[in-house]
Amino acid sequence: MQIKVADSWKNILQQEFDKPYFKELANFVDDEFKNHLCFPKEDVIFAAFDFCSFEDLKVVIIGQDPYHDENQANGLCFSVKDGMKHPPSLKNIFKEIASDLHQEIPESGDLEKWAKQGVLLLNATLTVRAHEAGSHQKKGWETFTDAVIEQISNEKENVVFLLWGKFAESKTALINTQKHTVFTAPHPSPLGAWRGWFGSKHFSKTNEVLQKSQKTTIQW
Repeated sequence: MQIKVADSWKNILQQEFDKPYFKELANFVDDEFKNHLCFPKEDVIFAAFDFCSFEDLKVVIIGQDPYHDENQANGLCFSVKDGMKHPPSLKNIFKEIASDLHQEIPESGDLEKWAKQGVLLLNATLTVRAHEAGSHQKKGWETFTDAVIEQISNEKENVVFLLWGKFAESKTALINTQKHTVFTAPHPSPLGAWRGWFGSKHFSKTNEVLQKSQKTTIQW
């Protein structure tokens, strides 16, 4: 596995890369990519860190798994490559943004523009075997991404964490809620969206928090 991350994250992540569990994980991922079709492409596994520098980080959104169908996953949670049909969860995210902020639903489902504004779009598991959801879970990725969340909590101030669904909500335990803001809501998938995702107004609420801490708001 090519472990190439942007310079701003190297000091934060290097200690994890050096640990035995991560070496085992890297071997597992190498074998999977050699023997099976896996997503996302190897050169964008760490895309969440490439587009959102540690210095600029203001918001964290936590997903679970990359999309597992062809040409969807691009290394950013909930995001798909430009030109791809919006998956159901992303459709509901865009619907809530349209309602919350009174703006049009974008044509592109690529959320790179959010990442470049300081939104870390972090899946708990960064790789997956094609058409097999959850196939790379419990192999070490969660240990790594939990460490990332803890480091952000420890090293940064006034970050907004958006935790959607029970799985993401469980990450609250890793966050110092005295110095950061955590917003939770049901998952935006069609199964959970009607239980409180719609009307959660997380996008306007996030911008209000950023304004209060004198940070530039996100153009969602």
